[in-house]
Amino acid sequence: YLKISKLALAFAIIHSKPPGKSSKEYTEHLAKTISEQDFGWKSKVEALEAEVLRLRQELLLNKICPRFCLENNAAAETLLDQECVNPMSYSSQLEDSGCDVSNDYAFDSLGIASDFHQSEHNVDTSKCWLERIPPLNLCCTSKEESLTAPVQFLQRLLEIRKLSEGGIVQADFTELENDSFTVCSSVSQLLDGLTVFYNSPNFPVSNFLTEAVCVLIRLITDTKLSDHVLKKCFKKLEEFKKNLIQSILRNSSVNRFQALHAVSHTLVLLARNNILRNSLISLLLSEVRQFAEQLLQAHQMQAMYDITQYENIFPLCMILEQLLQNETEESNVSSSDYDGEEKNKFLNNLDQIILHLSDEFPLFSLYLWRVSVLLNSAQMQ
Repeated sequence: YLKISKLALAFAIIHSKPPGKSSKEYTEHLAKTISEQDFGWKSKVEALEAEVLRLRQELLLNKICPRFCLENNAAAETLLDQECVNPMSYSSQLEDSGCDVSNDYAFDSLGIASDFHQSEHNVDTSKCWLERIPPLNLCCTSKEESLTAPVQFLQRLLEIRKLSEGGIVQADFTELENDSFTVCSSVSQLLDGLTVFYNSPNFPVSNFLTEAVCVLIRLITDTKLSDHVLKKCFKKLEEFKKNLIQSILRNSSVNRFQALHAVSHTLVLLARNNILRNSLISLLLSEVRQFAEQLLQAHQMQAMYDITQYENIFPLCMILEQLLQNETEESNVSSSDYDGEEKNKFLNNLDQIILHLSDEFPLFSLYLWRVSVLLNSAQMQ
């Protein structure tokens, strides 16, 4: 049937082609015309889908808290005015190779103070800007427009949560169970937009993208909302973490250090959620182990190895060490906290790998040894 259809189409094109044009030229003209029509319909469909999602977001917020209206709620405005954070200046951010690390704030590409050692359980909400409600009026560029709807929806969700916690409004968050599509779609849009940015970041980072990261971190660390988000969007969050790890490993730009720091810091912030932290440790153990095995094989065969990937593996090692160090200090680690299989694979033959690589790659061998010490310390506890 398909062959007959193609043959009939070919005859129709040949018989209907205008004079002065070959069959090939006329076919290409028809294909271009149809593709333009399809593109127009796709654009209309995408616009309608975006409008439907926006309406679903408004409906869900109205179901959760019917009386919530930020513009007309004086008490809410007072609370928000007290807790809003002034955007910090990005003029000091580096625009070159990022090698000058004398200023931690300048080197922090997202404008977030580096507090890797601070546990999410000990965060002072009156001081840490991640726990404060960011401003609603966000200005964004054309490239960031796709993030506007999900960021504003999730912001308002977090605001309702904050206001309900303070007793200012009454909210029913069980409605999140009844409309998983809206929550999933919003979080997916946010993660997709951030992935695009991290794959080709521009510095200095705009305030809007900083707010987007802020919203994501507050969402996954909120005690009431994080369970709903993880239940519906865990696979998407896992995919997001994998994309961030790969963006670190694949980045071959000469001035890549600032971008690598931004991605690394976001991964550490994601680890504020215990479930995401455990899966992130497993992912990092797997990536570092695979690279160590490939490097050992190349060294034994006297073959070439990817020097760029070798340089990029160190941010992953530092993240892994930091996360394991935090867990060890908290003294609440059990063998089931992260994938025991990945831990066993990492420790298997690790001494031999370190022995063979220590002369040629002393810094990488040192990192492998430090990670193994932390893993063994966790096991002993």
